[in-house]
Amino acid sequence: MNDDFHLRVAAAETALRDLFPATPLQLNEHLSKKYGGRIFLKREDLTPVRSYKIRGAFNFMRKAMAETAAGRTFCCASAGNHAQGFAFACRHFGVKGRVFMPVTTPQQKIDKTRVFGGEAITIELTGDFFDDCYAAAKAYAAAEGATFVPPFDHEDIVEGQASVAREIRDQLGGESLDVVVMPVGGGGLASGMTRYFDGEDAETCGRPALRFVEPLGAPSLRSSLERGELTRMPQIDGFVDGAAVAMIGAIPFETLTRFAPADVVLAPEGRLCNTMLEMLNVEGIVLEPAGALAIDALADLKGEVEGRTAVLVVSGGNFDFERLPDVKERALRFTGLKKYFILRLAQRPGALKDFLNLLGPDDDIARFEYLKKSARDFGSILLGIETRDPANFPALIRRFEAAGIRYQDITEDQIVADLLI
Repeated sequence: MNDDFHLRVAAAETALRDLFPATPLQLNEHLSKKYGGRIFLKREDLTPVRSYKIRGAFNFMRKAMAETAAGRTFCCASAGNHAQGFAFACRHFGVKGRVFMPVTTPQQKIDKTRVFGGEAITIELTGDFFDDCYAAAKAYAAAEGATFVPPFDHEDIVEGQASVAREIRDQLGGESLDVVVMPVGGGGLASGMTRYFDGEDAETCGRPALRFVEPLGAPSLRSSLERGELTRMPQIDGFVDGAAVAMIGAIPFETLTRFAPADVVLAPEGRLCNTMLEMLNVEGIVLEPAGALAIDALADLKGEVEGRTAVLVVSGGNFDFERLPDVKERALRFTGLKKYFILRLAQRPGALKDFLNLLGPDDDIARFEYLKKSARDFGSILLGIETRDPANFPALIRRFEAAGIRYQDITEDQIVADLLI
């Protein structure tokens, strides 16, 4: 481990100790038992800003300040963890920074960024989407001579994120490491850790197998690997906001292009929600959707971690609890414990009572709404049902059909569900 990249990562990690100690590497008994391996969690949710993003932003600014600190001002575009890491670093260095955020950014994220940056930063809300505030930040940098701090696509950012890998090696203390699972958004963390492990002496350290995980609704790395070139997604699902990017960074992709598409796990958003709830209820660990990606990937990697030592990077814990109802809803639907139907019920006395008699002892009505009340013979009803066992639904549907009730299951119909639920 004597190449220049490792030396630069070592310098970045040493400098980071001025901000916070190494984040814990914890053996998780619950996951180890569930998946039959020794499962460690690298707790990046326990940095001062509750995500790893502070590492790259700090390293970028540290190196920029080393060139010339006089009159330095910085700016960034972000509605999430990068903004908070940037703000923290600005306050640490005592420099002015401007954060460009979309107008649609939740107030909670704006407030947290302001807390971390204090008087060192100014927050400017502009545009409805990230691309709008990104363009505004770049224009501000050009007009004012400010230094733009990118979220992932820069060597100094990659180098700072790679300090996670260096800490893991130090904390394992020579213990063998078989598998490392990393979340991927823009790719700064994944490419930095990959370069660090690639540069190790294989005979001395025993290079681990590297696996990556993206949201199913934003597979920018997987798609780029399948096409053999950097690919921009025409549309993404923004639910996993910390990792939902339309295109992975060019610099990170250059490092990750040697991997096969099969090395990238795609995590369904509903399953991810179930993982978040499991970690909250069983372990008391609060994770944002992106922060749970590596843990969720274990469902697809069980054969690779069984009987082996694996490290999962828990990348962030900035979860807004106002989103909890949505997380629960998605988890129930994914696990088959909740379904939505549109029913056609006869408009006659006793029809509703007859319908209720079709429900099983474990079936609970969670939503009941008339969609059309003016029809003379039949009425359309939006019905949401929760149950204790997914196997209860086939039996319920058979009872619908035997009773002659016309129905449509809209649980997986995203367009209709978005309009009605």
